[in-house]
Amino acid sequence: MKAKYLLLFIAAFSFISFTGCKSGNKGKSKTTEKSEKVTETSEESVPPNTLTPEEKKEGWVLLFDGKTHNGWRGYKKDHFPSGWEVVDGTLHCKGSGRGEAGSKEGGDIIYDKKFKNFDLKLDWKISKGGNSGIFYLGQETKPELWMTAPEMQVLDNANHPDAKLGKNGDRQAGSLYDLIPANPQNAKPYGQWNSVEIIVYRGTVVHKMNGETVLEYHLWTPEWDSLVAHSKFPKYNPDWANVAEEGYIGLQDHGDDVWYRNIKIKEL
Repeated sequence: MKAKYLLLFIAAFSFISFTGCKSGNKGKSKTTEKSEKVTETSEESVPPNTLTPEEKKEGWVLLFDGKTHNGWRGYKKDHFPSGWEVVDGTLHCKGSGRGEAGSKEGGDIIYDKKFKNFDLKLDWKISKGGNSGIFYLGQETKPELWMTAPEMQVLDNANHPDAKLGKNGDRQAGSLYDLIPANPQNAKPYGQWNSVEIIVYRGTVVHKMNGETVLEYHLWTPEWDSLVAHSKFPKYNPDWANVAEEGYIGLQDHGDDVWYRNIKIKEL
């Protein structure tokens, strides 16, 4: 009898230990999953046009608050053109359907401060068949901003003819317009947001799109001078290659609907 009771006791103890161990593993798994979900939610729930505490510590500054066009004005103008609007947390260029001619109420816009060495981040979304661009180091010395400033191309690659013009895709999204193609070409289709980054530091320029470096070049070098000399730009500005060390950031009105948000900068 004693042996029988002893065996029953051992069996019961083993069952309780196994159940408790299994229950403990379940609890740990749920806690871990919950922690991971909270982390993911926190990262995804950061609202557009805001800075995280980490970004503020690192020196990032918003150039667009999502509510007003404060700090922005038309190129060679003292006001914000009516061809642009702030809507749904974006800076929206209202398409005129007139291509490069844009509209009388539109035109390119610039942020009213010059930047020298910087890291610029922003998101863009283009309409079907749309075209636009992001300018940097621009000057107000010519009739058009593009005559003075390098441009990161913004384009619906699938539907705009410019994607097939130029050389080796150097007019596709993310490219240094008409000069250096973005490689890899990872732009998302029209109607979807693309995140880009432009880094300018002592003549070195880097374009990033959707998390990948797509090109790098160096201003004021013999290679740069040769590249520009074989482009269309000297025809409109013989001194185009001599890009200024400090200039404006601008957004292009190319006659098509385009939206920008999350515009932030860190001076280097």
